Amino acid sequence: MSDGYSVTQDGAIARLTFERPDMGNLLTLAMLRDIAKDVREAGADPSINAMVVRGAGDDFCKGRDPAGAPEGKPTTALEMREALIEPILGVYSAIRDAEIPVITGVQGLANGLGCGITAISDVTIAADNARFAMPEMRANLPPTLAMLAHLDRIPPKSLLGMVYSTDTIDVDRAVSIGLVSEVVPLAELDASVEGLLEKLAGYERASVATCKTYLKSAKKADYPTANDLAGNMLSVVLSSRK
Repeated sequence: MSDGYSVTQDGAIARLTFERPDMGNLLTLAMLRDIAKDVREAGADPSINAMVVRGAGDDFCKGRDPAGAPEGKPTTALEMREALIEPILGVYSAIRDAEIPVITGVQGLANGLGCGITAISDVTIAADNARFAMPEMRANLPPTLAMLAHLDRIPPKSLLGMVYSTDTIDVDRAVSIGLVSEVVPLAELDASVEGLLEKLAGYERASVATCKTYLKSAKKADYPTANDLAGNMLSVVLSSRK
């Protein structure tokens, strides 16, 4: 755990909350390194069925905090990758590699890194006031890291449209391109997120984990391979029950 966010366990649910509401929940590089570690630990914990990521206050996450840059300015590409890029990639890979689903509940602005975390999560329930943007090209920075998070979540033309325009999209557009799973009124966001978490907590962990693992593997496979994998994985789960 680090200053600026918290991680708690509530029964079979791990809760990660960004806690810098006065700063739009901007995330520092130090926070990102710790968050990746916490997500990996929760994802491998046999007592946890799901993790939920929320942002305190009016906005989910406005992106990376530029004030949290490392001491000593990196100069080479290798130094920049290690200091500035690996912490972000670490969070994305931790969420994708987690055995359990990572759920995001989004209100207000999800900007840059916040949009990427939304995209790479497994399920997103968003309030009707949610907005999403990748503004990096305004500073001539190609947002390849944010694009990575969206890569197999939204169509390529929608992705490049967001990247090149840098426009903020509303929640209706976000759900239409697959960035968001479900839209609810802001007043109902907490209840909707908790309703899904309650269901996930009540399932067997093996069944929850199998669904995520199968989808991740099958979408990259041809149909015969996906067919065999579906049968094999279900057979393993069924045979493990007494």
